[in-house]
Amino acid sequence: MAITAALVKELRDKTGAGMMDAKKALTETEGDMDAAVDWLRTKGLSKAAKKSGRTAAEGLVAVKVSGGKGVAVEVNAETDFVAKNADFQDMVGKIADAALSVDDIEALKSADLDGKSVTDTLTDKIATIGENMTLRRMASVTGETVVSYVHNAVADGMGKIGVLVAMNGGDEAFGRQVAMHVAAANPASLSEADLDPSVVEKEKQVQIEIARESGKPEAVIEKMIEGRMKKFLAEVTLLGQGFVINPDLTVAKAAEEAGATIVGFVRLEVGEGIEKEAEDFAAEVAKAAQG
Repeated sequence: MAITAALVKELRDKTGAGMMDAKKALTETEGDMDAAVDWLRTKGLSKAAKKSGRTAAEGLVAVKVSGGKGVAVEVNAETDFVAKNADFQDMVGKIADAALSVDDIEALKSADLDGKSVTDTLTDKIATIGENMTLRRMASVTGETVVSYVHNAVADGMGKIGVLVAMNGGDEAFGRQVAMHVAAANPASLSEADLDPSVVEKEKQVQIEIARESGKPEAVIEKMIEGRMKKFLAEVTLLGQGFVINPDLTVAKAAEEAGATIVGFVRLEVGEGIEKEAEDFAAEVAKAAQG
C-alpha cells in the first residue's frame, strides 16, 4: 500500500508523533492505521499526544544576535526541571539559531533543525522527556547595533527573561545598560507613538473618573488629566522612563548623551500571560518522577 502524505498526516494528528516516525510506522505496518498507532506506542513515540493538553508555563527564553539582527524565542515546558535539562537547553539554543534566518514564528516552526522541522523536533523531545512543550513566541529587532541581555541566565544566552535592544549609533556598553533597564522596568512600548491607543484611552477614562470624584471644576479636571497622562506615558514608555543607571535622566536623554538612537527593543519573560495552576513543590517532583 502506498504511504501517502495524507496518511502520514492522519497518523501524526492521532498520535503527535514526528513526521519521519509516522511514515516509518506506516511503512512497517503496510499502511494499517491501527497497527501503526500500536507500533508507535510500543516505541514510546506516541505519548507526545497525551502531553499536549498540559499547561506549559515554564521553560526558557533564548536570545541570539548576528550582525544587525537580534532574535528572541520562548520555548515552554511544564516544569522548571526541564529548563535545567541540558538536552532541552541545547534544543532551545538551536531553535534560536534557526530564528535568525526566518521572519516569523510560522516560518520558524517549519525551519530545519538537524534534518527535521522545529515542530517535529519539539514533538520528539516531548516523547523523550515526557512533558508538554511549545514554541510560544518569537520576536526580532534590527539596527546598526543590537545588544542582548539575559537576566539570571541558566546557560549561555538563555534564561527566564531575555532582552534585545536595537540602536543606531552609541556603543554596546550603553546598549547593555539599556537592555538591563528594559529587563527591570518592563516598558510597554518604545515611545508614545508605539503605544496601543486603546491602552492610552483606557487609562485616560480611568483618570477622568478619578478626577471627577474630586468634585473639582471641568477646567481644573482637564489640567489634572493632562498632568496624570503625561506621568503615565513617562512610566510605561522606554524613552520616557527614568534611566535605572541614572534616574536623573530619562532613557531618551541618556541615549542622546551617548550618541545613540534607540530604534527598538524586545523583552520576553517565560510564562508571562499564561495562567498556571498552583502546584506545590512535592507535587511537581512527583509529576516529574512519573513522566
